[in-house]
Amino acid sequence: MSSDGASIAPLSVDESATALPFFAFANTYARLPDRFFARLAPTPVAAPKLIQVNAALARELGLDADALATPQGIAVLAGNRVAEGSEPLAQAYAGSQFGYFVPLLGDGRTNLLGEVLGRDGRRYDIQLKGSGPTPFSRRGDGRAALGPVLREYIVSEAMAALGVPTTRALAAVTTGEHVVREGMLPGAILTRVAWSHLRVGTFQYFAKRGNMEDLRTLADFAMARHYPDAAHAAKPYRAFLEGVIERQAKLVAQWMLLGFIHGVMNTDNTSISGETIDYGPCAFLEAYQPNKVFSSIDQQGRYAYSNQPDAMHWNLTRLAESVLPLLVIEEGSDEAGLASAYAALATFATHFEAAREEGLRRKLGLLTSQEGDIALAEDLLQRMAANHADFTLTFRKLADAAAGVTGDENARRLFSDPTAFDTWAVAWRTRLAQEPSEPAERAAQMRHVNPAIIPRNHRVQEVIDAAVLRRDFQPFHDLLTATAAPYEDSATADRFTVPARPEECVLQTFCGT
Repeated sequence: MSSDGASIAPLSVDESATALPFFAFANTYARLPDRFFARLAPTPVAAPKLIQVNAALARELGLDADALATPQGIAVLAGNRVAEGSEPLAQAYAGSQFGYFVPLLGDGRTNLLGEVLGRDGRRYDIQLKGSGPTPFSRRGDGRAALGPVLREYIVSEAMAALGVPTTRALAAVTTGEHVVREGMLPGAILTRVAWSHLRVGTFQYFAKRGNMEDLRTLADFAMARHYPDAAHAAKPYRAFLEGVIERQAKLVAQWMLLGFIHGVMNTDNTSISGETIDYGPCAFLEAYQPNKVFSSIDQQGRYAYSNQPDAMHWNLTRLAESVLPLLVIEEGSDEAGLASAYAALATFATHFEAAREEGLRRKLGLLTSQEGDIALAEDLLQRMAANHADFTLTFRKLADAAAGVTGDENARRLFSDPTAFDTWAVAWRTRLAQEPSEPAERAAQMRHVNPAIIPRNHRVQEVIDAAVLRRDFQPFHDLLTATAAPYEDSATADRFTVPARPEECVLQTFCGT
């Protein structure tokens, strides 16, 4: 759903008071002490125009997409009016950025409008990103450029379609204003939806201040919202910590299985809910390179593709440090509390490896488990790296090969030396012969876990260039449509499966702040 929109002036208080209830807000974070946030409304913009309302997501949240596309709804999405029931605020948090602790970060360009209950009974945050300066902006303008907004919209929705826990994009609007980055760029605002915006950095913020009451309040709030079963455990805070660790371990395994690189895995970008959050310099692998880095700000490769599991474990260690005072009280001594934290952290590797190994088996068409399966998968990955094989296409084309040897050509041609695939395929077929499923059934199952379409970096850049340089949003809509069905073969979407030509390759991605 798109609209050219019209210039919309901020509405008066009286007009806002009689507005349609675009969101049935049921807020809880706003009930916490004021130390947890700063209360402020978004800063109005000059001339908002709608780019897109995510009608499918709106339905899931019990919202009226058509109402959000009206001038009054666009005004809410742009921050030009405060919707009925909204209690806008900017959250406080800290963060370890590339290993260095920053005691105060906070929402420098986002505004939490409130929370709604979805049709699934879950609670969701509704947040504007790029909505203007806050007390946490640190001399920033609090705005977002159009390019990063479109990138986050596309990639977050693609991740949702791929089955990865993620924040979602409800809407995007242009602002009619410019922001200064590498030059003058058109501004935009993203309406982001999340299970919550609690972060590891939120816990670091309160732990650093040494206020046990606030730390316990935060932990109890996070537990009630995301890990209610932990509250009934014999040791609730240990169970809470283990819950976060398990979700994040499984999340990173999903990233690895899809060739996704987050790009900026700081603790303020690590969610307590277990969602992927903050799509700044993110990207997907094309040719498989384990040490690949796209992010322009990751100069040392701290968050390279292959480093992501270790980076996440490091982040979760910071969470364990933050809740350690609660574990000490729960366990009865410093030593026992520390042992509890270490024991919880030790579960990360178990959860990650189990999720990754199960995923690799499924990507290879193996539904049973045998010794040697992971070595078989690792052998393929090494051959892919040595032969510059496309990560996504190699696994997708394995489904053709699984249906019969006549399908091998589609996979082997992706290797600079096709015999590297041929040698590996001999061992793979020997293993497949021990599976109970029929070839056609196996191939179908593989196509359900190996996507045909990802938001390839050069396609995302095409979308951004068209929108920023020509105000042409058709490529944006086309890519959204294609990535919404990533596991389906479609003649109309074939062009989105093709890797970049050398002159199209995107070598770096940028944060956008």
